[in-house]
Amino acid sequence: MANIRLAVFLSASGTTLQNLLDRIADGRLKARIVLVASNNVDAYGLVRAENVDIPTAVVERKAFATGEEFSRKHFDLCREHRADLVCLAGFLQLIQIPDDFQGRVMNIHPALIPAFCGKGYYGHHVHEAVLAEGVKITGCTVHFCDNQYDHGPIILQRAINVLEDDTPDSLAARVFEQECEAYPEAIRLFAEGRLRIEGRRVRILKSS
Repeated sequence: MANIRLAVFLSASGTTLQNLLDRIADGRLKARIVLVASNNVDAYGLVRAENVDIPTAVVERKAFATGEEFSRKHFDLCREHRADLVCLAGFLQLIQIPDDFQGRVMNIHPALIPAFCGKGYYGHHVHEAVLAEGVKITGCTVHFCDNQYDHGPIILQRAINVLEDDTPDSLAARVFEQECEAYPEAIRLFAEGRLRIEGRRVRILKSS
C-alpha cells in the first residue's frame, strides 16, 4: 500500500506537524506530507515544513470576502497536491468542508470532547479552563471534522489524570504526550480503511 498523502493546516508553531514529521522519519507512520497550509504568514510551522522541502501555502482569511471562498482555496490546494487526508494541527479557523472531503478531514483537540471544546477553546485556554473547573480527568480527542468547531464524530480519545499541583503548562505537556500517540494512530487507522462513520459514531474495524 502506498503511503497516505497528508495535507496539514496550522496557524502557529507547528508542534503537531513536527510530531508527524518525526513519526514519518523514523518509520512509525507510513505517510507523506504533501502540503502545509497556514492562515498566518508568521507561523513557525511553515518554517518546519520548508526545512524538509514540503510545499507550503499561506491563505489568509482577510484575503477572502467569505468563509466559503477561504475554505475553497484550501481544498483547491489539497486537490492540486492530491491529498488523501487533511490534518488540522492547531488551525484556528473554521473551514467548510466540501463533499469530496467529507470524512477526510481530522482534527486533534487537547481535551475530552464534548468537554472544554468549541469556539475559543484552544491551546492554553483549554488547560486553564480544565484547572478552573477542578475536573480530575482530561486528555485529548481525535475526531473527524464537520462545519462546526470541535464537533465531528470522535475517532480516538486518550485520558490522563489531572494532578493536584498541575499548572496549565504542566498539564499541556502531559496532554501533548498523548496527542503525539493518538493522532498518528488515527491516521494509520484511516490509511488502513478501518474507520467507518455511522452517524455520530466512528467504528474501528478489525484488521484483516
